[in-house]
Amino acid sequence: MLKIENLTANVADKPILKGLSLTINPGEIHAIMGPNGAGKSTLGYTLGGRPGYEVTGGAVDFDGQDLLELEPHERAAAGLFLGFQYPVEIPGVSFVQFLREAANAQRKGRGEEPLSGGEFLKLAREKAGLLRMDMDMLKRPVNVGFSGGEKKRAEMVQMGILNPKLAILDETDSGLDIDALRICGEGINAIMRSADKAVLLITHYQRLLDYVKPDFVHVLANGRIVKSGGPDLALRLEEEGYEAVVQEAA
Repeated sequence: MLKIENLTANVADKPILKGLSLTINPGEIHAIMGPNGAGKSTLGYTLGGRPGYEVTGGAVDFDGQDLLELEPHERAAAGLFLGFQYPVEIPGVSFVQFLREAANAQRKGRGEEPLSGGEFLKLAREKAGLLRMDMDMLKRPVNVGFSGGEKKRAEMVQMGILNPKLAILDETDSGLDIDALRICGEGINAIMRSADKAVLLITHYQRLLDYVKPDFVHVLANGRIVKSGGPDLALRLEEEGYEAVVQEAA
């Protein structure tokens, strides 16, 4: 589904990704862990097409398409979802209207018929229920007045409505208490754990992986994946820290 080959990227003319390669197949959940400044968020933003993240080399194939040739909205319509570490607030814009417009824009990009108001509300209620969110919250402006946990849960509702092929989730566990972490983990499993979907989790900590069990864990350091393994690698990182593992891989 996703094949990254020797990807290099700069931010403000500073090299951040330095030859990163990774393959994710349908049905797989991959976790990327690493120290601050390693390039984890840069990887997510680069794949999502965020302005200011300049690809300087390498290739990325997403479901048979050259991802790097697509505009951000085209990547989304192709089935790529990027979850943010810090979801933004958009005062004056109804969340439910925002979600309907986003869903129908993607459907239009794929040549599909738009959802009617009734069809959309039925879908929104279903996905909000998975994340234990009251629909009244989605009638408020986007993320305005939401707690950190509510913002992340609302973003998981958005992911459920858009129904992507590949979800890249950048520190979804950031700012979550124990209950919100469990609810978000259960939501990710319900929405994305499927033979035809895949997930790339970017995280610092083991705790999210207690709920969303990864098939593979990768250590990202200095812009490259330096070590890969199974779920036990995350447990080792939790016990020993990054430095020992990174030095061992050098």
